[in-house]
Formats: sequence, C-alpha cells, structure tokens
Amino acid sequence: MLSGKELVNLAKKAVKEKPEVFDELERTGKVPKFTKKERIDITIDSEILRKFRTYCEKNKLKMSNVIEKLIEKQVNN
Repeated sequence: MLSGKELVNLAKKAVKEKPEVFDELERTGKVPKFTKKERIDITIDSEILRKFRTYCEKNKLKMSNVIEKLIEKQVNN
C-alpha cells in the first residue's frame, strides 16, 4: 500500500502529465475514458453507405470496426 507521501507524489505527477483529465474531472465529476481512437468525418456515396449499414446490421458488426480493419489492411499492404 502506498504511503500518504507516495500517493501525493503520484497525484502531482499525474496532474503534470495529464492535466486535461483533471480538468474534466473538476468540470463533470467523472474521469474521462482513455482511448487511442479518433473521430473522423468523411463523405461517401449514400447508396454505398445504405448497403454497408444494412450489411453491418445483418451481421451484427460495428461499422467503425469494419472500416478500421479495412483501412489497416490497405495501409499495411
């Protein structure tokens, strides 16, 4: 178990390294989720999107996961 001094030092280090987490905690009372993912905004043909959405729903897939895997495959080839 950490001593009080060790805990304070750890907290100070965390605030220094990730101040945005503590800003969010103060603002909302909740710690934000940590994620490496980023939101993107793209434009695609509406018919392709409709078919893709239907495909994902029928196969119980998340659209973002399918797109991510396709992008990963494309960039790693």
